[in-house]
Amino acid sequence: MRLTDNERTVQRDIEKWQHGDASLVAQAMNWAMAPMDWVVNQIVPDEVVDQVDKAVSQFLSLLNDASAWTYDPSEVVSLAVKKGIKAETVLDLQNADIAKLDKIAQGYFSENAILAAVEGGGTGLGGAVLIAADIPLLFGINLRLIQQIGAAYGFDVSGPEYGPLVLSIFNVAAAGTKESKNEALREITVAAAALAHETGYKGRVSGTFRDQNRHFPREIAKNIGGRKIAQLIPIAGAAIGAGINYWFTTETADTAFMLFRALYIERKERM
Repeated sequence: MRLTDNERTVQRDIEKWQHGDASLVAQAMNWAMAPMDWVVNQIVPDEVVDQVDKAVSQFLSLLNDASAWTYDPSEVVSLAVKKGIKAETVLDLQNADIAKLDKIAQGYFSENAILAAVEGGGTGLGGAVLIAADIPLLFGINLRLIQQIGAAYGFDVSGPEYGPLVLSIFNVAAAGTKESKNEALREITVAAAALAHETGYKGRVSGTFRDQNRHFPREIAKNIGGRKIAQLIPIAGAAIGAGINYWFTTETADTAFMLFRALYIERKERM
């Protein structure tokens, strides 16, 4: 199906993002965390590092469990109707004006970033035990954010079959590299072909869920887990916790925004 001029502009925005460097927020976080990383390496016991890595891995394993996927698709549809879009289900939004859908998606950015920052600031005061509790809360907020943004473009990613796509988004948010973006966009291409031809999306790599995603958890654990440990630094823990959660949720929002726009456009081109 032929793209509109507006959709081609979005397509160019996605290409610019794909080949661009890490965001300013990510660059600032990398700069700020450099001395914290040194302190962590000097004072944090190995058992604490293992505890945090385990918390990350445990949450990622929940992506294979449908009971862990919770959001309200009717909320997204209601917002769309208020913006003048005719829709009764999330699926109807796949044919709506992308400019209107962009505004719906962007409306979820700040509320989730602030929620994550507040949660991270609170748990940053409580040492290793609360850090282990903070990680699933942080990923839970971000999982819901991904589902909300996906729904804004007509994609109800509320089942474990979308685990590979969700992991791709988390990986880009955590790493911010061009390589991670390219991997994620390859996943989008597979998803777009499956959705356009109604063949069922199963992930880019064949095999089990573990086979499909075995390289992602290590990257996410390294980039998120390592930084969360810095919350153990006395006095600074609350500020670090809030900052890390805000950074990660902002990056998740930006990544999901770009990738679901790409999915919207690629699916349309294949129709």
